[in-house]
Formats: sequence, C-alpha cells, structure tokens
Amino acid sequence: MVLTSMHYFYIVMVVVILAILLMKRDIVVPCIVGIFAMGLIFSGSFITAIQTIYNAMIFAGNEFWGIIVIISLVVAMSKGLQEIGADALFMSPIKKMMINPTFAFFGIGFTMMIISWLVWPSPAVPLVGAVLLPAALLAGLSPMWAAVAMNLFGHGIALSSDFFIQGAPAISSKGANLDPSAVISASVPLWLTMSIVTVAVAFFMMKREYKNNTVELRILQVVENKELNKEYTKSAKFIAVITPLSFLADIVAMLKYDLRGGDATALVGGTALIIMLLITLTSFKFNVALDKVVDYLKDGFGFGIKVFAPVIIIAGFFFMGNGSVATSILGEGAPAILNDISLFISERVAMNKFSAILAECSVAIITGLDGSGFSGLPIVGSLAYTFSNIVDIDIAGLTALGQIITVWFDGGTVIPWAVIPVAAICDVKAADLARKNLIPVMSGIVATVIVALIIL
Repeated sequence: MVLTSMHYFYIVMVVVILAILLMKRDIVVPCIVGIFAMGLIFSGSFITAIQTIYNAMIFAGNEFWGIIVIISLVVAMSKGLQEIGADALFMSPIKKMMINPTFAFFGIGFTMMIISWLVWPSPAVPLVGAVLLPAALLAGLSPMWAAVAMNLFGHGIALSSDFFIQGAPAISSKGANLDPSAVISASVPLWLTMSIVTVAVAFFMMKREYKNNTVELRILQVVENKELNKEYTKSAKFIAVITPLSFLADIVAMLKYDLRGGDATALVGGTALIIMLLITLTSFKFNVALDKVVDYLKDGFGFGIKVFAPVIIIAGFFFMGNGSVATSILGEGAPAILNDISLFISERVAMNKFSAILAECSVAIITGLDGSGFSGLPIVGSLAYTFSNIVDIDIAGLTALGQIITVWFDGGTVIPWAVIPVAAICDVKAADLARKNLIPVMSGIVATVIVALIIL
C-alpha cells in the first residue's frame, strides 16, 4: 500500500488537531483548514476546495440533523415544564427521601441520571439543582458532593450511555461505519464498569470526608424558596403526572415492538412535542399558547444548534477519512484514507489489541480536553474503524470504549470549563469540583480499560 500526499496531509492534520486539543483550544479552525486543503489537494481547484468546506458541513449536518431535532424538542419541552412548575411537582416525592447525606447523594444523582437520559444533562442541571439541591443540603449533603453527584450521574453515567436519545452512539457509530444499536449493545459491560467503579470511589471518598469532619456543610435558607408556598394549577398537576407516564410508555413500546435507533428516537421526539403542546394548550389562553409554542421551539433549537455547530464542522473533517463519505463530499475517485492508512500500518507495524485499546483511550482523553461535549466522538469512531482493519478486535466494543471515555472527560466531569454549569448552580468553584471528580473518574477509566482488554 502506497500513501499519497492526501493521506500524509490527513495524518498531519490529525496530529495538529490533537496537539491543539492538548493546548486546551478549540479545533474548529484547523478542521476547516483541513477540509479546504484536502479539497484543494484532491481537485487542484481553488473553487472546488472552497465548495468542499460547505459540502462537508452539509453532509455532516444531514447525518446529525435527527439528533439535533430530538435534543431540541426535549429541551423545548423542558422549558414548558419549568415555566408552569410541573418539573418541581413530579420530582417532589424524591425530596422526601433525602433524610441523610447518603440518601441525598444517591437521590440527587439518580434523579439527575434519569432526567439527563430524557432531556440531556444541560437542561437537567437547572431543573435538578433548583428543585432538589435545597432538600439535599438540608439533609446534610455538602454543596461540593451535591455537585459531584450531579456531574457523575448526569454528565458521566447518563451522557456516556445515552440509551434513550441515542445522540452519543449515533455520532460515534458514524465514524466507525456502524449501526448505533451495535455500539449501544457493546457498551453495556464497559459502561457498567465505568459507572459502578466511579460512583463507588466517589462515595467512599465522601464518607471518609464526613468521618474525618473535613466536609464543608452549608444549609440553604429554604424558607425563602418560593416552591414551599407555591400554588400549582390543575394543568401543572396534570402535566406532572402525564410527562413521566408518557416516557415510561415510550420505553415499554420500545421493548414490546423492538424499536431501536431512529424509530426509538422518533417516538421520543414526537412524545416531547405532544407534551409541549399539552403544556401550552392547557396552561395558557389559546392566543398566548400559539406564541408560547414558538418561543419554546426557538429556545430548544437554539440550544441544539449551539451544541452541535462545532461538532458538525469537526465531524465534516474526520468523516472525510471514510471512503464512501469522501466520495459523497469530494466526488468519484476520492481515496478511502482511513482504510488505506490501516493497510499501510498493518504491513509495517506490529499492532495488537493492547496497543489499540491504549491508543483509543489516549485519543479519547485528549479529545475530551476541549470540554465542548461530543466533538471527540467522530474521532474515536474513525480511530476504532482504523484499528479494526489492523487488529482482530471488536470494532463496536472499541468504539464504545472511546465513546465512554470521551464523554466522561468531554461531557463535563473533569475539565474545569466543562463543569461550570453544575458548579455555578451548587455555588462551588469549578476547578475544585473538577479536582474532586478526577480520582473517581480516573479509577473508573482504569477499571474499564482492564475489562476492555479482557472482553474485546
């Protein structure tokens, strides 16, 4: 196998992008430069190279549009829930269970996990923080450990699996040329290992701090909390009941009718939109409701586009390493860069399962340094595809491993600028929260890598 200048340029750009990530800087600009240069090298035309930037974004945008829509719809729904107070109502029973720090830690954690599965962690943070944080602090949980619980269960456990909305597996599977369901199935043992070990280590550290009386306690003056004396409308009570029941019905339908991937996503998206319509039509006058629907949708899609704008450009570059995608963007005759590189390496370098897993984990950690969310997923998916052509290894499992580690870093647990929302709502320093999360998360990663070496 002989590599061309286009292959070498792609390799150089990947190294440059990873180096910029290590410098804790955004990688959108080098990805745009990379797309332009690859178009120029392939076509020799300056005009075509400019068009390639747009074509790559369109292709990536089409691939991610379904994910953007589902996330936007559930965020729009959550805006309506918050405005009428239904969010506080359907979580009020959990407040009563917070009788001590242990119950508060797991209560706020599991609630964050469930809400994050349904509406993603970003909208779940203000929702859980506003409703459950005062009760957790009254139960004796410190603000720092409340923030740790929200981070680990929401941005870690829920987002790294993303079983319900399936945004993460959809993105990572694209780079690996797999179906999302394959990545989801392969991720379960690795995800369980990462989740259990991380939470267990964090809980042990918390109990040790309480035992040594080194934990910082702070009690909120919840007498000023408006929720204590708030009168809820019949509409809010109805929505508070129908919302969790609707999503529970979705889960039952998925299991009964074996709905996966796009079919499952469509069910969740349609449900979220119907609930949003019920919120507006039952809580506001008809003429006001018409405007409210538009406002909620604007908020939801504004959030979705904001999250995925950089991901689309980054994915556009890395997708060009896949032969079929490169053909769609550049035209007939475009090289299958990743496949060619795989063959080139296999002919000259003795790769094995151990080195492939360590390389996947290293890149996953590096790509998580930007703290943007999902930008590293196309990279680890493409890398898993490359390694699977060289080493006898489960490509779906390797993709899942890269996804899990990338999201635990990138999604908002150990990068200071990624934990800011949780730190802000819990009134703790972001850097302190990231340091508190570091040991549990690294312990989980080590355990997960060990399991991966055994089962992949």
